[in-house]
Amino acid sequence: MIKDNGDNMSSDVPRIDGSKTGPDGRSHGRASVLLAALADRRPALIDLGLERMIGALQALGNPHKNLPPTIHVAGTNGKGSTIAYMRAILEAAGKTVHVYTSPHLVRFNERIVVAGEEITDEALIDVITRCDEAVLDQELTYFEAVTCAAFLAFSETPADVVLLEVGLGGRLDATNVIGEPLASVVTPVALDHQHFLGDDVASIAGEKAGIFKAGARAVIGQQSATAMAVLEEYAMKTGAMPFKYGEDWHVFEEQGRLVFQDDEGLSDLVLPRLTGAHQVNNAGLAIAALRAAHLCPDDQTVSQGLVNAVWPGRMQQLRFGPFVDRLAAATGEAADLWLDGGHNPHAARALAAVIADLEERLPRPVYLIAGLQKQKDLEGFFEALTGLVACVYSVRSAQENAASIKQIEKAAEAHGHVVHTAQTASTALEQILERIKADKTTPRVVIAGSLYLAGEILTDHG
Repeated sequence: MIKDNGDNMSSDVPRIDGSKTGPDGRSHGRASVLLAALADRRPALIDLGLERMIGALQALGNPHKNLPPTIHVAGTNGKGSTIAYMRAILEAAGKTVHVYTSPHLVRFNERIVVAGEEITDEALIDVITRCDEAVLDQELTYFEAVTCAAFLAFSETPADVVLLEVGLGGRLDATNVIGEPLASVVTPVALDHQHFLGDDVASIAGEKAGIFKAGARAVIGQQSATAMAVLEEYAMKTGAMPFKYGEDWHVFEEQGRLVFQDDEGLSDLVLPRLTGAHQVNNAGLAIAALRAAHLCPDDQTVSQGLVNAVWPGRMQQLRFGPFVDRLAAATGEAADLWLDGGHNPHAARALAAVIADLEERLPRPVYLIAGLQKQKDLEGFFEALTGLVACVYSVRSAQENAASIKQIEKAAEAHGHVVHTAQTASTALEQILERIKADKTTPRVVIAGSLYLAGEILTDHG
């Protein structure tokens, strides 16, 4: 078993403060206490494999075999956004949707959406308790335990579709007990979590391809040539039916519209709500998956879903909260403040493209508040942002596996960034406010590098 030091909190102890009140004004203390107790008994480790999961589900009566039709999603980047689009499109069509994702940003309940609503504390306590009692003598990881609980909740509440996100990898992930998915989807594959999945893109793609099932559509998003070849090969070996970006379906932006095309024809759609050119591909993959699963509604409904989609912490413009208020007061205009949880070079390149686009529309100095996890490719992250950032403010999130200030500064300086030590995001903002006062500038402030850091910021912003 290997400790999970990653931004993927799929098996980490929940970041829930029992003394806090959530955005809905309700106390979440009881659920927090139960989850903390569960974490104390279960190893807070990643130990990939399906044997424990299968045994636990058998003890629970195999709830995973009584789920609504399921779309299973793996990949390195874009899983959450792709699921957010699918959910929004399905709900715009009047469908009821269960969703399982990880990690959460503010509240654990975000991970388990039952029939369109985050699981209530009462329901969460119920399924966690029942699962824990049924498998008490089994050494499940934390992620395995809560995945069992999610399956139990989904099996007992009617819905039209389950959108199921892989926690880590695919082949040996706890979610990979679904035998007959409507479709198996793989978003772009890149280097990340190499200590679990392999040292090269081909090895990682092979792990992601482990969710492909015989007779089911294997929907493959935009990939490097290496990853695409591996994914196609695995799909054919498995008996899955490949549905590949660039061959079986295409998506692109044209004259301010999103155009999707496959053998069924061409769809002229609105651009997605979420920020960034990469979101065109994420939205296209969502549409491809729904078409492969025979769940895609008419173009007007798809467009409505693309407009409705919400996925916090992914190139999200913050519009309220203490940071926004303080920046607006210092500049005398609306704050230009962005939050992104991307934490690997691939995600940093997407962030760089968004920054470049914003710069083209309205030039402003970019101040990056950066906090990453120590096992990530820090240099690759900062290399992607070379030439786009005026200065970097290095911070350390509260999570124990966060990179140190020195590690962040060394990686940033290696790629020519001007770096200021800030320790915390709040301290970084204070330094930025002083700079605004001295230089009389209006900056574009980007907080990025970790979903942990994104969660902390969103918690502070209510």
